[in-house]
Amino acid sequence: MSDGCSWYGDDPFYKAYHDEEWGVPIYDSRALFEKLILDGFQAGLSWITILRKRENFIAAFDGFKPEIIARYDDKKVEELMQDSGIVRNRAKITGTIIGAQLYLDIEEKEDGFSNLLWQYLDGKPLQNSWVSMAEVPAETELSKAISKDLKNRGFKFVGPTIVYAFMQAVGMVNDHVVGCPRHQELRDLV
Repeated sequence: MSDGCSWYGDDPFYKAYHDEEWGVPIYDSRALFEKLILDGFQAGLSWITILRKRENFIAAFDGFKPEIIARYDDKKVEELMQDSGIVRNRAKITGTIIGAQLYLDIEEKEDGFSNLLWQYLDGKPLQNSWVSMAEVPAETELSKAISKDLKNRGFKFVGPTIVYAFMQAVGMVNDHVVGCPRHQELRDLV
């Protein structure tokens, strides 16, 4: 791929994430839940740290199955706090459990988690046309609105910056710069 999106540097692992995953629209509710939780764990850290531990997170959190996570007890929290393969932050772990419970409620009583998120964009990714990475914002009015909605529902670690990073990762916004081949590839998906 091009140098257009420079955020991944020269790390081949990070470049593969950019080239294959980042910005590809995700509509599956469970997959969106997983990404939102991982982005929450990123708070105060770099994304590459979380990305390198992703497989450990998936194993530790039972495949990010909300129906299992929602039933975690204090013993499971303590077990996770001892797992060196993940970020051991009690507030983020308990926030994940709360998030799983909220997710299940949304899936049961509303149109589903995916619809909750994608309704803000009428189901279609926002196509940005940034020329350089310096133009890409850390948050937007849209990420602030989604953040506020999620916080009001009780989700944790969903500030507007985290939500915007999440929106980029799951393809709600196409923030590949126009000089990056992925920009047009993802635009063509719509």
